[in-house]
Amino acid sequence: MAGPRVCVGAIAGAFGVRGEVRLKSFCADPAAIATYGPLWTEDGGRSFAISLTGSVPQGFSARLSGVAGREAAEALRGVRLYADRARLPATGEDEFYHADLIGLPVQDTGGAVLGRVRAVMNHGASDILEVEGPGGVILLPFTHAVVPTVDLGRGVIVADPPAEIEGGP
Repeated sequence: MAGPRVCVGAIAGAFGVRGEVRLKSFCADPAAIATYGPLWTEDGGRSFAISLTGSVPQGFSARLSGVAGREAAEALRGVRLYADRARLPATGEDEFYHADLIGLPVQDTGGAVLGRVRAVMNHGASDILEVEGPGGVILLPFTHAVVPTVDLGRGVIVADPPAEIEGGP
């Protein structure tokens, strides 16, 4: 890859017979996905210019450069699309792209290493950091109370996990 990239969407399958795809956007403004191009496959092996052609349930119909015909579109089902990090809008204070958090070390307020962020999940209520450490995987609610500091400049997250997460009483 040329530089850091962020997953902004996924291809849900073919739409029609002329090579259009059903596109699911992961962007805060779903239609903005078309402005972050070119979009890349996860391995960086292919890139696509995106043109939204309409709305479909849970996404858009779209035309991708270099994709002609239903078979070619259907072959892309499940492919996640990535935008160059530099093309995305700046985040506000206390806002982060998941890609900025994944891989960062997490330490407790005393400086002891808890592990590294393996994933950022959201199952509807709030974000959860999945941290893989020496004692296994722990899940930390991504709230100010549990994660008071995210220092991207230093490349570290400081957490104050509840006792039951740390294995306390």
